[in-house]
Amino acid sequence: MSAPPRIRVQPLDTSVSFRNMAYETLKRAITEMDIYDHPDEIRLDERQLSQDLAVSRTPVREAITLLEQEGFVRSVPRRGIFVVRKTKQEILDMIAVWAALESMSARLATKAASDADFQKLKDLFAEYERERPADHISEYSDANIAFHQAVIRLGGCKLIEDMTANLFIHMRAIRKVTIRQDNRAERSVVDHRNIINALVARDADLAERLVREHTLGLRDHVEKHGDFLG
Repeated sequence: MSAPPRIRVQPLDTSVSFRNMAYETLKRAITEMDIYDHPDEIRLDERQLSQDLAVSRTPVREAITLLEQEGFVRSVPRRGIFVVRKTKQEILDMIAVWAALESMSARLATKAASDADFQKLKDLFAEYERERPADHISEYSDANIAFHQAVIRLGGCKLIEDMTANLFIHMRAIRKVTIRQDNRAERSVVDHRNIINALVARDADLAERLVREHTLGLRDHVEKHGDFLG
């Protein structure tokens, strides 16, 4: 009796697997950094990252190459790898683009999202209706960022989600810094409440306008007070 046939498989390419895991881990870590709350650039130490990730330096180096291609990091000869910081004008341009994309998502969400989806938006800010957000600024900042991500997601347009993904690292970092300035946290609670009410009413024109004005308000603030961007 002949032996049963063997399934034919190629050896696993562990370098690719480790590269992808390193890439995802590093991208997530960079996204969660507060890039603009200090004046110095953030330098990535390849050797230390290799140790922290418990992998060889090859997949780390390959992951960094991918991140550089996507604009998250930059390589400086004889100095090293640095997390990219945008100039003030680049940030202003990013905010303008985000305002256009998020406001369109809000319009789409009035048709695509469910009542339960809008209730979740309300729940994000429920406690800040009773307490001043400035008293819990870190938690409020996280809720604020989650709100804007949710509006993008609820629009249901995958292309808009993809277009905003690489803007998010900088938008998140700028929102984290500016939410603590000029009483912006208290004002944003009011803006968010009005946006949610427009979404619940499924008023596409109003929801789109309020989201656009809210984000362009951030742009105005950065234009006036964003000297820390250089």
